[in-house]
Amino acid sequence: MPRPVVGVLALQGDVREHLQMLGGAGADARPVRRPGELADVDAMVLPGGESTTMYKLANIFELFEPLRQHIAAGRPVLGTCAGMIMLADTIEGGIEGQQTLGGLDVVVRRNAFGRQVDSFESDVDFAAFDEPFHAVFIRAPWVEKLGDGVEVLATVAEDPAVGRIVAVRQGAVVATSFHPELTSDDRIHRYFVELIRSS
Repeated sequence: MPRPVVGVLALQGDVREHLQMLGGAGADARPVRRPGELADVDAMVLPGGESTTMYKLANIFELFEPLRQHIAAGRPVLGTCAGMIMLADTIEGGIEGQQTLGGLDVVVRRNAFGRQVDSFESDVDFAAFDEPFHAVFIRAPWVEKLGDGVEVLATVAEDPAVGRIVAVRQGAVVATSFHPELTSDDRIHRYFVELIRSS
């Protein structure tokens, strides 16, 4: 089977890291900055970064509506950290007027784990893997509410009594509140590439 062509939204955030991970995971990875480039890809990655900046830049570069249509058409998408926020149907703690691309029937709380100084790392049990995934959380969101048809892929204990949802899937849309691209573990990117192949 040919290598799937996966675009990485290249307006801001961890673009290079995702491109490198996707290439190693069996995809033909390329940056996407214009609507014409979006038309040439099988799937998209929305990287970690600053969700409000990415929203504004996507509008400036006339990518917001084409991205929304790409997702609505059922094309595979992976969102990490800020990407999770952009994929959520509803945001808690967003700036006034901030819109999302949608695609995930969830409520996501922006900066839920705190500010930059509250960043942390933790091993999480990811539903598709036999061994835990070492996750990097930087000003990370979490999922507060799930709609029907949304599968929980991973949780992390904020304290011993509370497990916060940090990875979800709904159809061909996958999102993590952590940054798999900032580790040496490419299993989530491989999981996404396999999802593309089976879609």
